[in-house]
Amino acid sequence: MSRVGKKPIPVPASVKVNIGERLELQGPKGTLTVPIPEGISIEHAKGTLEIKRASDKHAALHGLTRALAANAVTGVSAGFVRELEIVGIGYRADSKSGVVTFNLGYSHPIEFILPAGVDCKVDKQTAITLSGSDKELLGQVAANMRSLRPPDPYKNKGVRYKGETLRKKVGKSGAGGK
Repeated sequence: MSRVGKKPIPVPASVKVNIGERLELQGPKGTLTVPIPEGISIEHAKGTLEIKRASDKHAALHGLTRALAANAVTGVSAGFVRELEIVGIGYRADSKSGVVTFNLGYSHPIEFILPAGVDCKVDKQTAITLSGSDKELLGQVAANMRSLRPPDPYKNKGVRYKGETLRKKVGKSGAGGK
């Protein structure tokens, strides 16, 4: 039996649950829907959600559905936050009305349009805080921002996740011999 799938999901009082062909959750941070695969059922009782499966053929979907439902409950009640850092001389970002403008050492600034449901706050031009209710969308936006200038392995300059550990490579030795 799935250890993840059997765990009940606590639902805060501020979250409204609607179970049909898909699980719909409404909370203070927004609305999210989670698809319910065939062979999986969801029961809502006593402030918790329980995910059940029809047979062992649906074991993989059991844990997956529970994880997606738990992320949706957390997202609509508390939300998720992802933080990025910009490292490098002259590298900076600026946010205005849903568009983040990056200066990352290229010959032109890069304008990044934020999708609906993701908010961005830029502190000190080098710290970016992304927040939203959908964990998957938030992670994808953060990955797309990081891919604009991934951290360089020799100088560690670029856009990185906060707290990300990087391995710095040793450059060429200056002897240049024969």
